Amino acid sequence: MKFIDSIVIAIRSLFANKLRSSLTMLGIVIGVGSVITLMSVARGAEASITSAYEELGTNLLQIIPSNPEAESGFMAMSPGYALPTLTMDDVRALENVHGIGDIVPINENFISLTADGETASALLHGSTPSYLHVMKFTVASGQFFTDHHVAQRANVVVLGSEIAEDLFGDADAVGKQVKMKKQRFTVVGVLEAKGGAMFGISFDEIVIVPITTYQARLFPQQTATGQDAVASINFQLLDQENRQAVTDEIESILRRRHNLRDDDKNDFAIVTQEQVLEIVGQVTGIFSIVLGAIASISLLVGSIGIMNIMLVSVTERTREIGIRKAVGAKRRDILLQFLIEAATLGFIGGGIGVTGGWLLSWAISQIDVGGFRLAATVSADIILLAFLVSLFIGLASGLWPAMRAARLNPIDALHYE
Repeated sequence: MKFIDSIVIAIRSLFANKLRSSLTMLGIVIGVGSVITLMSVARGAEASITSAYEELGTNLLQIIPSNPEAESGFMAMSPGYALPTLTMDDVRALENVHGIGDIVPINENFISLTADGETASALLHGSTPSYLHVMKFTVASGQFFTDHHVAQRANVVVLGSEIAEDLFGDADAVGKQVKMKKQRFTVVGVLEAKGGAMFGISFDEIVIVPITTYQARLFPQQTATGQDAVASINFQLLDQENRQAVTDEIESILRRRHNLRDDDKNDFAIVTQEQVLEIVGQVTGIFSIVLGAIASISLLVGSIGIMNIMLVSVTERTREIGIRKAVGAKRRDILLQFLIEAATLGFIGGGIGVTGGWLLSWAISQIDVGGFRLAATVSADIILLAFLVSLFIGLASGLWPAMRAARLNPIDALHYE
């Protein structure tokens, strides 16, 4: 029997039991749709974070506290696990290192702002005037705070564009008052809309205050030596070729300042953008695998459904199999027919699942939560993988029922009631 004839017979058999075939495919549809959606969201999140870091430039390096006792490098640098070790004195000691440009300390925390009866939540950064250049922001109105504001621990704040809009609408926010932690701050500037986000936080939902104000009046934190702590020190590398020499000099200065002996591990880490992106890639990769594994449970249920319905089909069509064998059908013909039926169930279910997953991914990417959209990237490799997996599941699930049908004795099959 020709291969095309087997396909026609298989499709006719499936359409003869439309409801049963549809319910059988449901597990594959849900499984494939879930895999497409979850992996697309994970890919989109990775692309969004990668884009945000790349925008800052590969010449941006960051010094952060590190736990010398941690076995994992990732855990050693995790916030909350590494004790604060950096200070403003460290920043000043690094300002004269040859080969680096602007250097900016940053402390950060989440905070709620109120003004004129409106409330907004934002990511608060405590920093210095160099923040504007290093982090590549532009002032849209007013000005950024100055060194004088830092020295005076002034209650001044620069608002991100979305925060300014949430609190003051279309009105000019410069010169107005906002309240943070029951203290009044004067708005001296509003940043130009930047767009983009990192870890779900829009770049336009950031507010910046002088780092001395942050340390003294908002979120005070000390190092083990009793000095005001700095969460990170960011600086620009002037020449990529001198990176190793610069990082070696910074390491030497900080080790000496932190009184570390030769056999002591660093209580800080110098992180490049490439290292950050590598870590992000590892995290999102694990995230994708976990989400894919969860979604695969539906595929497993779908494969069991296909196997079950194919076994039922073999039982129902025992006499048909006997007749076909009696008139000359060979084992491979019977095997091929039932395999094609199972593969068709998997393939059609996979197609519907891919379409549903793509539509759901698109719908997710349209959801706007506080100005942030979760990108969902449906790529060709995800679609191809989903199709191949659904086809494989159909074939694998139908193999045993097909072999069982092919092995039936034609005489016994003809006498089956």
